[in-house]
Amino acid sequence: MPLTVRQFPCLSDNYGFLIRDEASGKTACIDTPEVEPVLAELKKAGWGLDYILNTHWHPDHAGGNAAIKEATGATIVGPAEVRRIAPLDREVGGGDVVELGETKLQVIDSGGHTLGHIAYFDPASRMAFVGDTLFALGCGRLFEGTAEQMWDSLSRLTALPDDTQVYCAHEYTASNARFALSVDSSPELKARAEDIFAARERGEPTVPTTIGLEKATNPFLRAGSAGRFAEVRAAKDAFKG
Repeated sequence: MPLTVRQFPCLSDNYGFLIRDEASGKTACIDTPEVEPVLAELKKAGWGLDYILNTHWHPDHAGGNAAIKEATGATIVGPAEVRRIAPLDREVGGGDVVELGETKLQVIDSGGHTLGHIAYFDPASRMAFVGDTLFALGCGRLFEGTAEQMWDSLSRLTALPDDTQVYCAHEYTASNARFALSVDSSPELKARAEDIFAARERGEPTVPTTIGLEKATNPFLRAGSAGRFAEVRAAKDAFKG
């Protein structure tokens, strides 16, 4: 049976995600960006919470762990680095599998934004929850890792099927599109950017995206090498548009 996703805004530009294995009713929260919206969405859905699945340690991803665990009794799963700021019940890394009822989530090493960053992929539903590694038309800043590490991580994600839905953790797409247009003049990117700007004017989310769409238009994924990726990442860091 499919994996159901409920997406909702948190903080100023984060997204929260609740995922539910429909065969068993088991439910997880991807990261804990803000406590009250998570608990409100659970109440709205009429769901309990079995797991918190962290992607990395940053406060807008793991800062609500303790409060949400106290409110729900959920088991917290994530990379070891989460312990820097929040409780963690089970440590996982690349190659591990997290079972959410009948759903088997593959853990993918996606370090670069932080050293221990991970993503979760459900091959049955073709959904990936990528935290701050990959964004629509963008990628995470290199706060801890190297360009080579991030390029390897992005390469692991782009090896997923093209129709994989990618749930990234922030609504950064309009600003990412403005940068992308400064380094790429392809018709496909221009058309996508127009759609993005129109969607944001209507107040609509641009997440999820797909692996295939990102491979076709995301300048970071189109770099071709770690060296070129580093140049594009540096240009984005300095971009003022």
